[in-house]
Amino acid sequence: MKEVLTGNEAIARGAYEAGLAFASAYPGTPSTEILENISKYKEIYAEWSPNEKVAYEVAYGAALAGGRALAAMKHVGVNVAADPLMTSAYTGINAGMILVSADDPSMHSSQNEQDNRRFAFFAKIPCLEPSDSQEAKDFTKLALEISEQFDTPVMLRVTTRVCHSKSIVTLEDRKEATYKEYKRDFVKYCMLPTSARVRRVELEKRLEKLREYSNNTPINRIEMSKTDMGIITSGISYQHSKEAFPEASIPKIGMSNPMPDKLIREFAKKVKKLYVVEELEPYMEEFIKMMGIEVIGKEVIPNIGELTSDIVRNAILGKKVKYEVPEIPARPPILCPGCSHRGFFTVANKLRLIVLGDIGCYTLGAYEPLNAIETCLCMGASVSQAVGFAKAYKGEKKGKVVAAIGDSTFIHSGITPLIDAVYNKANVVICILDNGTTAMTGHQEHPGTGKTLKGEDTVRLDLVKLCESIGVPHVRVANPNNLKETETALKEELAFDGPSVIVFRAPCVVRDRSTWKKPLKVIADKCPACGLCFKIGCPAIIKDKDGKAVIDPILCIGCDICAQVCRMDAIVKSE
Repeated sequence: MKEVLTGNEAIARGAYEAGLAFASAYPGTPSTEILENISKYKEIYAEWSPNEKVAYEVAYGAALAGGRALAAMKHVGVNVAADPLMTSAYTGINAGMILVSADDPSMHSSQNEQDNRRFAFFAKIPCLEPSDSQEAKDFTKLALEISEQFDTPVMLRVTTRVCHSKSIVTLEDRKEATYKEYKRDFVKYCMLPTSARVRRVELEKRLEKLREYSNNTPINRIEMSKTDMGIITSGISYQHSKEAFPEASIPKIGMSNPMPDKLIREFAKKVKKLYVVEELEPYMEEFIKMMGIEVIGKEVIPNIGELTSDIVRNAILGKKVKYEVPEIPARPPILCPGCSHRGFFTVANKLRLIVLGDIGCYTLGAYEPLNAIETCLCMGASVSQAVGFAKAYKGEKKGKVVAAIGDSTFIHSGITPLIDAVYNKANVVICILDNGTTAMTGHQEHPGTGKTLKGEDTVRLDLVKLCESIGVPHVRVANPNNLKETETALKEELAFDGPSVIVFRAPCVVRDRSTWKKPLKVIADKCPACGLCFKIGCPAIIKDKDGKAVIDPILCIGCDICAQVCRMDAIVKSE
């Protein structure tokens, strides 16, 4: 049977067909749908973990126990999981284990565009790169076989276009994998220095065997055509290269670590001019040049952003293609109508606070017209930065430093820096913007929602009790949709000398429609066109030809933040 699947759906299907027993992840675009689709298969245990490090470790534990396992995460999540990843390359595994790294060239939903093939090279583990959905499914199954054959975790490296684009996939039945009984092996699994020295040698022996495999595996293949031009490529760049130069000869690299040195050397002798087409880093190019082979790569191919067939063609031929781009007004990123974060940012602006931000929907508070967030670095960094900032800052806003972090992000990486704030007596206010979901990646569950990935009831993490248990002296809950309550809470906690936490709790309005009320309207005769309501950044409020506010009843959900900022009582409830 055939179906049209996204790359993420195909990875989930491949995991199912290969007899996967365990899957874990923390939501992160473009990887999120992998676990959402795996969770539909009752034969596989699937969970959202608090962060990527935990996701990797629980999957590793499952593989150690004898069940095939997979951990999925976006590229920056691998940074979080790097600690167990690097050492698990030494220990190897028992049953097969895959690390799915979903990279995001052009940073569609990310703070950087790192190339995680470098991580596979760094850790000395195999790296497979599918170029379409069929390969995403097939390579998932192959990765588990390689993992067990060579006793190693395997990275399946995909990118946004592979994850989210669709193509035809041939489906097969599930084949249950043989359970691999766990046997105690101190030297293999207990990485004390005496054991690690032994495993370090084994790691290099394994790498040599993998290199030989890479030179002979059919997923590294030469597609021979005309000899005027050869293009070495992998992943989605293979599709772009084939479209741009259909008559070029192409070695398609499906396994990019270890690189197939013999295959590449053999191919280089057959073509007159050799190119490397790859997104982001010159990973393959550097390897080929170190072999002493003349090749053209980043001299012409961009090392920033996604490639397309046009970009590849233009870069190699030195020509420019004219596009007829439709003139569409730009739509800036903006919080949803009725978003509970809007009230917090409105008050933070009024009080002229220094707000150190984090990763989530609320990061949009950095844009016009809210302009409320100063920084965005990585998951949990708002709390850590606030501690350091408050300790060192001597400017006019001293005593006005706050961190803004979402509930899911706080659970992911905000707890340990909060302990630091308590331990080191930092004068900071940590604002947990609790909307009851992992909203930006598609409203996934987390330990604070009381539901598992499969929708089962579970223990709900109490953020207030958690903060109190680690010694935060002041912890309170406030409603961010009530501007007076929000302002009072912030002023009182800013006046306190020491660390405090305010949990601004209101549900995500996209997920919980029970909060929706009748839309508001503007009494035109009362509106002075002062523009105050426009400053809250609600897309439901538009400006008429006279500069006065008009509320779109289709978008408005009646949160009444605009009515609270209006000094003329010009915004009222609809009849």
